[in-house]
Amino acid sequence: MSRHLRWIDMPPVWLALMVALAYGLDRIAPGLGFGFEVTRGLGNLLIVLGLCLLGVAIWEFMRARTTVIPGQQPTALLTRGIYRWTRNPIYLGDAMILTGLILRWDVLPALLLVPVFTTIITKRFILWEEAALRAKFGPAFDDWAGQVRRWI
Repeated sequence: MSRHLRWIDMPPVWLALMVALAYGLDRIAPGLGFGFEVTRGLGNLLIVLGLCLLGVAIWEFMRARTTVIPGQQPTALLTRGIYRWTRNPIYLGDAMILTGLILRWDVLPALLLVPVFTTIITKRFILWEEAALRAKFGPAFDDWAGQVRRWI
């Protein structure tokens, strides 16, 4: 894959694509939700929690002075803070934001995009990242991965 295409094949681009599909579905066929105010409130909550999760995870990367960019070699294995509960808090935050936007827009059929997104992220990024971490950190990664779930 060319260097320019690698920058297009990044998790934020996949998130933006899924958000655009959900938004487009809402514009093409409005009224696919229940119209409950609680759905909008839950969506807002998930968006805020997802953004907080992203912030906390990125803070851990900065503290460890390692890269947050997929495909680059890490210099540290993050196992503390939020990484005690999930191995992929940034991707989990992305999924929460996507789910939140779908609920906020009340376009419930678009919730099918969430497992599509998580599958794409797992197959295109997480599996490679885990292999790279295992190659670099060996048993330390295996011990941590055996204790902490991939998503939640």
